[in-house]
Amino acid sequence: MNTKSFYLLLFGLFCSFGIYAQQYTISGTVTDSDGMALPGAAVFAANQAIGTSANEDGEYQITVNAGKVILEVTYVGFSKSSREILVNQDMQGVDFTLSPGVALDEVVVYSGSKKAEKLTNSPSTIVSISPREIEEFPGNPAELIARKKGVDYFRAGIATPAFNIRGFNSNFNSKNLQVIDNRISSLVATGLPLGPLSTVIKEDTEQAEVILGPNATLYGPNAHNGLINIRTKDPRTYQGGTVVGNLGVNGDGNAFNSLRLRWADKVSEKFAYKVTGEYTRAEEFEYADSVYIDRKDALGNIYAPGTPNSEKDGIKEGYEEFQLDPDVEFIKAGATAIYTPSPGTDIIATYEHSNSTYLSPTNVGRNQIVDWKINVFQLRFNTKNFFAQVYRTSSKTDDTYSIDDRTKAYYANLDAGVPEDVAGGEASFATGARFRDDSHRWNAEAQYTNTLFNDKLEVVTGIQWQLDRANSLGSYLLDENEEDYIEVGQIGGYAHMLWDMGLGFKALGAARIDNHEIYGTNFIPKAGIIKEFGKGTLRLTYGQGIAAPTIFNMYANLFGGLILGNAEGFSGVNPFTNEAFVVAAQEVEKLNTYEIGYRGTIGSKLYIDVNAYFNNNKNFLSPVTAFLGVTQRGDTPIEEVQAIPYGLVATYINFGEVNTYGTDLSLTYMISPSLNVTANYSYFDYSYDENNLENDFNNDGVVNYQDVLVNAPNNKGSLAVNYSGDKFYGSVFSRWVEEYNYFSSFQIASETIPGETYRGTPIVENAPGTDSFNYGPLGGFVTLDLNAGYRISEKFSVGVAITNLFNQDLREFTAAPPTRGLYLLETKFNF
Repeated sequence: MNTKSFYLLLFGLFCSFGIYAQQYTISGTVTDSDGMALPGAAVFAANQAIGTSANEDGEYQITVNAGKVILEVTYVGFSKSSREILVNQDMQGVDFTLSPGVALDEVVVYSGSKKAEKLTNSPSTIVSISPREIEEFPGNPAELIARKKGVDYFRAGIATPAFNIRGFNSNFNSKNLQVIDNRISSLVATGLPLGPLSTVIKEDTEQAEVILGPNATLYGPNAHNGLINIRTKDPRTYQGGTVVGNLGVNGDGNAFNSLRLRWADKVSEKFAYKVTGEYTRAEEFEYADSVYIDRKDALGNIYAPGTPNSEKDGIKEGYEEFQLDPDVEFIKAGATAIYTPSPGTDIIATYEHSNSTYLSPTNVGRNQIVDWKINVFQLRFNTKNFFAQVYRTSSKTDDTYSIDDRTKAYYANLDAGVPEDVAGGEASFATGARFRDDSHRWNAEAQYTNTLFNDKLEVVTGIQWQLDRANSLGSYLLDENEEDYIEVGQIGGYAHMLWDMGLGFKALGAARIDNHEIYGTNFIPKAGIIKEFGKGTLRLTYGQGIAAPTIFNMYANLFGGLILGNAEGFSGVNPFTNEAFVVAAQEVEKLNTYEIGYRGTIGSKLYIDVNAYFNNNKNFLSPVTAFLGVTQRGDTPIEEVQAIPYGLVATYINFGEVNTYGTDLSLTYMISPSLNVTANYSYFDYSYDENNLENDFNNDGVVNYQDVLVNAPNNKGSLAVNYSGDKFYGSVFSRWVEEYNYFSSFQIASETIPGETYRGTPIVENAPGTDSFNYGPLGGFVTLDLNAGYRISEKFSVGVAITNLFNQDLREFTAAPPTRGLYLLETKFNF
């Protein structure tokens, strides 16, 4: 450990020493006035910032510090119930009965400060997907993110839901952090969220929360644009078994089938466990992307097949992807054991596994993901005010490949006279189309929380350590073999404090310091003021986020060295002007966000959640961009790194400064405790200095939209009607996304722009681009989704989920099929 790391360790341990308060457990049930259980009801010790949720039988259990405890219990559609009790021993039978009313402002969340807090008190802009929503939605719970304000949601295929927050989207977006049970859930080399590779099944997902904007102080240095935080079910709270089957079909008539199971048991007061499993098989929407190829004859002359050479020299022609496999398959398994040596102290061990096969869009076309395995080992320790964990995430694939590059190699082989059966075999991978991965990451964390000065000051502080060990087996990184790991370490410390100043005012102060092995030390502050009113909370916050380049950004080596990482910089001589140039090594990207928001109720039936924000974005990590005439990568001659002619290198750089701003509004009107209507609207826009040539990403001497590549709609909205009764539940959801242009490296989706070119080709809708076909802008649609379910008995229920009811061809993403309908029937048996 170097000197900087040592001081960071001391910083993280600061405030970590305190006197543990004696703790006791309170348990009981939450029901309505008819005695019906309210599963997922939030139980919150308001004066201690400790919370939990009731299980499917309405039972809850919460461990609190001794002394005065103010318990608040809330549930969507019901008024809050509060009780002040003196706790000096374990207490059972502390039951609550809720009456109809509005309590949407009291949902307990965990993302804002990494501990339980009421949604209204959170200093961050958070949208929460409640246990009740997940339980009653028969389809993929990721679809519920589309129903929240401020989130750009994409269906990039039947198996690849994705989301983005506040602009700068791309087909290779690592700016949104994914966290599951306090562990970072992203790929080691690329930093991409696991998404479809996730090891968690729907039936073990208790709650999901999405933070809009940076929240880097607690979760890590790369929670840049936003964060999705998923919490799984505690086997002590959610006991018993669940078996779920899905039978479905997509709009093309292709099958979608899934079988999932979960079993959990509290064996004794000291031991509990759960096991989960899933097998899903489907077929992707019918779609073959165009791959644009310069065909050559035996003499190397470019031509289009089937036409005289003299008429078509130099013209590219599009071909369908070679040997496209539309099969989708997911296998998941997991187990967790909890040992409780004494009340309030838990040791939790988790193992989870997934094996995934599907089609994934990228900046240069689609990847065929083949048997990509993720393994997670996690050990957690919880006691009173202290939390610690260590976990290992591994990633392995041997046969994943770039469909685009393999297709080009196949036709190049044919042009060279290679027999077709050979051209389509191993020879089609010769240019580096196959991706292999055998990487892993180690993480460790220790965290301390407490309330001081008569509960006036809430403190969260801790340290985090991470070691990435990436190995592509020489396929897509600058490693050479199975022993040649690319290692990058980082360590950080954070402190988060919330001070109750009285009169409803609270002040937030937070910061973290990170030391990155490549990018040195970065300081990340956060501050805010919160004012609580009788029925709502106003907040004003400032936050900073950073995004360090991923291992792929730093050490990529794709397609024989065409795409190279930029950890060391490049230099060369432009062959057209004979001018020397230098490409600086990448730096950390920075984001500063200023935000104001209000959450609360108006009257007895209307809930409002509104925010406005302003972001200043500096030193963007660019999409891949090309340079000609490169002679050096750092101090290494380029010919020792690649075999591409003319020193052609595509790499990543920092550039520019752009301001983004917008507002998000959500209104929920409670018609009755069982029936509500929710409307969402978001506005987003951006500005930049056209005279600042640092914004000239593509080096054409003009600063315009093609440099900043914001890739987000200006306007979007949704409307939902939701019903949840004792037996029947369901919703009708409509989403509107304004049409917008999208550019991401090789990908283009744009209206015709007279006189403009992208990557050297005129921008014309429904026409070929330089590298891909331009089908026109994304968005520009209104779609309707339906879901409904019926509880036949306490143990058996059925449900249906219809996504894109009218089977429209929705253009949501590039290098991906138009999203069509998906129709699912779900049966659920609890035992």
